[in-house]
Amino acid sequence: MKVLVSLCFFVPLLVLATAEEEEEVLQSILRDRSHIEETLRLAADEKAGDFAAALQRLRKIYHNSIRPMEQAYKYNELRQHEISDGEITSKPMVLFLGPWSVGKSSMINYLLGLQDTPYQLYTGAEPTTSEFTVIMHGEKIRTVEGIVMAADSSRSFSPLEKFGQNFLEKLVGIEMPHKLLERVTFVDTPGIIENRKQQERGYPFNDVCQWFIDRADLIFVVFDPTKLDVGLELEMLFRQLKGRESQIRIILNKADNLVTQDLMRVYGALFWSLAPLINVTEPPRVYVSSFWPYDYAPDTSRELFKREEISLLEDLNQVIENRLENKIAFIRQHGIRVRIHALLVDRYVQTFKEKMSFFSDPELVFKEIVEDPDKFYIFKSILAKTNVSKFDLPNRDAYRDFFGINPVSSFKSLSAQCSYIGGCLLEKIEKAITHELPGLLSSINSGKNPTLSSCEATGCGEKPKNRYRRN
Repeated sequence: MKVLVSLCFFVPLLVLATAEEEEEVLQSILRDRSHIEETLRLAADEKAGDFAAALQRLRKIYHNSIRPMEQAYKYNELRQHEISDGEITSKPMVLFLGPWSVGKSSMINYLLGLQDTPYQLYTGAEPTTSEFTVIMHGEKIRTVEGIVMAADSSRSFSPLEKFGQNFLEKLVGIEMPHKLLERVTFVDTPGIIENRKQQERGYPFNDVCQWFIDRADLIFVVFDPTKLDVGLELEMLFRQLKGRESQIRIILNKADNLVTQDLMRVYGALFWSLAPLINVTEPPRVYVSSFWPYDYAPDTSRELFKREEISLLEDLNQVIENRLENKIAFIRQHGIRVRIHALLVDRYVQTFKEKMSFFSDPELVFKEIVEDPDKFYIFKSILAKTNVSKFDLPNRDAYRDFFGINPVSSFKSLSAQCSYIGGCLLEKIEKAITHELPGLLSSINSGKNPTLSSCEATGCGEKPKNRYRRN
């Protein structure tokens, strides 16, 4: 409807015009995009070498200090989040979520300048996007099938294979040589349709959304003024966004369809609908504008909409410029969770050994511990003896399922996770969390080039300390 209203005046002109005149008419109704390049600083050159050195250093810390603890205590089976090299070196990911036909694909077309090209994302008034579309940088324009993306270990999408072939058929990548895509990756998602059950999609839609949510640096949740109803699928989506409020931005799109008074009512109705779903003191930032390539409708708040658009672009640019800092912070947060998991498993193992006697039934003893960990002070002892926040502790019930498939006898205590050459796993992960990752972050902020030391780069060697020899 919006397209028809905006273009109806120009239809007779376009019918009678020559090709050159038609192009001039289209240009006259297209919005100026110069502020996009200025705000996102697309003309600026990056110091790619510095970023590569920092990422190499980050990858080294992860593989040497965090991953061994992950593997020893099977952290991936608790969180279902395994970090690959592709994820460490990947560009920031911007995820577009929301109901169908709210303008997610049109917004991506607008930001990348794809309108009226053969490669623009298809848009329309009906539900049009049925795939998860990943728009990324490439040397030439081409489409990449989902099965190819999942099979390529150099990308960060190989873990998506676990969602099955039905999903991979609904995953598509688009590569193109674009300055913005050198710095960020966009992910367009199928619109939420409240009357459709997840089973009808043929793959676990919510689980796939969670995978992308866990890895997104910025999440745009887009709404249309005429589609503010919150149903079960949208409610489930906001449950999955819990804990990611700092990455969420709400976009009230197609705002120039309304007069100012109606827009104020819709803005209030949007907050009223979302308030029960976003239970935080400071709600996410809301941007009100019309994100598509054509000019704003007449007699609307043009200046307000443009200021809102520039503000959103500045927000996006901030995420792009802070991508190294965000990546280091993400790996450090992951390391903290792995450490807490290892401490808890170690406490379960120690408690099991203390309660076992010659005549005890191992299964009954451990079942009692897992069913009521508070009785044995499993979690309280971690809080008392370590600098762990109670807000970082995982759900107790998760360990009932975890030990259901991983017998306690398959784990060693932390004190036994030491070797003459490699050192102790706990000491290495604590050093990474408290010294190495903060040091890498400070070197980036101070403008120093965080290159690997000679021994880190070559594996040369100073004689390892004998941790079992008395001084």
